[in-house]
Amino acid sequence: MTTPQILDAAGNPIPKRRAGLTGTRPFDAADRQSQELRDWNPVLSSPDAAMNPDRDTIVSRVRDLVRNDGWASGGVTKICDAVVGADLRLSARPDYRALARWSSRFDAVWAKEFSDAAEGAWRAWAYDTAKWCDVTRTLQVPGLFRLAFRHLLVDGDALAALPWRPNRVGPGRARLATTVQLIHPDRLCNPQNRFDDLTMRGGVQVDEDGAATGYHIRRAHEGDWWAAAQSQSWDLVPRETDWGRPVMVHYFEAEEAGQHRGAGGLFAPILARLRMLARYDAAELQQAVVNAIFGAYIESPHDPDLVQEALDPEAVSAMQGARADFHESKKLSLNGVRIPTLFPGEKMNFLSSSRPSANFGAFENAVLRNVASGLGLSHPQLSQDWSGVNYSSARAALLEAWKTLSRRRAEFAAGFCSPIYGAFLEEVFEQGTLPLPAGAPDFMEARSEYARCAWIGPGRGWVDPVKEPTGALLKVGGALSSLTHEAAENSGMDLEEILDQRALEVRMFQARGLALPEALSGVSPNVTINEAPEAAPEGRR
Repeated sequence: MTTPQILDAAGNPIPKRRAGLTGTRPFDAADRQSQELRDWNPVLSSPDAAMNPDRDTIVSRVRDLVRNDGWASGGVTKICDAVVGADLRLSARPDYRALARWSSRFDAVWAKEFSDAAEGAWRAWAYDTAKWCDVTRTLQVPGLFRLAFRHLLVDGDALAALPWRPNRVGPGRARLATTVQLIHPDRLCNPQNRFDDLTMRGGVQVDEDGAATGYHIRRAHEGDWWAAAQSQSWDLVPRETDWGRPVMVHYFEAEEAGQHRGAGGLFAPILARLRMLARYDAAELQQAVVNAIFGAYIESPHDPDLVQEALDPEAVSAMQGARADFHESKKLSLNGVRIPTLFPGEKMNFLSSSRPSANFGAFENAVLRNVASGLGLSHPQLSQDWSGVNYSSARAALLEAWKTLSRRRAEFAAGFCSPIYGAFLEEVFEQGTLPLPAGAPDFMEARSEYARCAWIGPGRGWVDPVKEPTGALLKVGGALSSLTHEAAENSGMDLEEILDQRALEVRMFQARGLALPEALSGVSPNVTINEAPEAAPEGRR
């Protein structure tokens, strides 16, 4: 009985594949025989099962690297400065179009009045010099945002509680009972460090849909030896109240569906390379120091067979005495520089340092490019080496990095900052200080519409401060952009504040009888100065 064969279009037998040469699977990526892939057998696992058991190990290593390695610390600082900076400013933008279904008086004019009032109340609370907004009274809100974002980058989680502190409210004290308490991500964990189960994932309590309903928080960090008893107790803090007010705010950058915790922030994929670079850098530095210390040595002509004889104390003493007398009598110098005269038979040799290695710079650049890619930065931003960069390449690199940085800002603002603003706005509503038309719904009924907002962070800046602003004006003139967008994107400023300041400067010039500079020539010259002093607040006249 003959074995059947498969024929091609010409009727010729198709040769069989030989395993090990062309593979045994339709896709090379699934080949288990090739030398490159046969030992690569990762397992399938859910994100929680993959990250939560090793979360403490990963985070502790990342944290140690950021504390002690300049490249890692600098990368975190640069991302924080670009995303949050010194201030992540609120721009209240209530959705008056959606609110119009309750009343036709919800229009753009009302939205402007509401925004001014809400932003004014926010500034009074968030920038209070007494820092009542922070439950520990340590930071103002911009500082809280920056610290939370830093935890996100290093630990993978930004976590905060919103305690209610009515006992702080009073004249000369806090204006609102709403406060913010940043919680170290290490304190979010399963009670007694139990394994994950159907309702608990890395300290996050979930329902049957996988939605977070609460958080298991240690009463103290496990490393606080002075609070050892509290560190063994947990509280289950609900995610929100029955009417929707946030009690806990937890944000992380999810990379897979079904993920409930972050782990290692941005550094987990690049941790090994950064560690190798740090060790290589230390080894090169140590070798360079050794070469610098041992820069020269004397070569002696003594025969090794005479070593035993040389151990005689009297012989050694005589030899050293003769050497000392010789060098003492040969103090030759030229223009103040001593000329060494060696004992007969001696020879001076010098070490030529070969450190750093010729390959060190190339290796360092290769690692830093990998690290910069993982962090979402350009190589010149991370290395601060702009020597080989021209205008076009610098702008292209910064624009690519800016896409990632602006995305991170938008997601962090929506996931962490906006819930805090919503809790703040709820209390301000209860005080009755915001302008509302007749028939306006309660805050709980239209929370999303009232609390809609944007957050303005540091501007992108310019590589060429002439070409790029000119291009921005052309985009505005061609209806491809708006002044509001360009002001926020390029300079990190609120257009309304710019216009108010511009009008103020015009009045300042007019009050002094000065001609307006060209930059202000487009402003109407009919702007007048209100010279009447503002009335002093009641009780302070």
